[in-house]
Amino acid sequence: MLKEFRTWILETNALALAVGVVIGGAVGKLVSALVDGLIMPLIGLIIPGGEWREVKVALDAEGNALGIGPVLGATVDFVIIAAVVFIVSTKLIGSPPPKT
Repeated sequence: MLKEFRTWILETNALALAVGVVIGGAVGKLVSALVDGLIMPLIGLIIPGGEWREVKVALDAEGNALGIGPVLGATVDFVIIAAVVFIVSTKLIGSPPPKT
């Protein structure tokens, strides 16, 4: 069974996939730290103050509301992280952008 498992690992590239997942997680933490520690404070200087990430639109008198702020915040975070990953992958590592 161990021989069969070893063959399966090597033939299906499961080991390479596992390494990719681990490296991806580490890169994700690095990019998140970069965004949280360096980029978002700079963005905070540009974007007006206030708790815009907590904005909600009330739907009724019972407290049901749409969380517009969290969605907008996650969208801004995604765009910033995607831009950082693009810059790192194309400028520092040297991989070309995908052809359209």
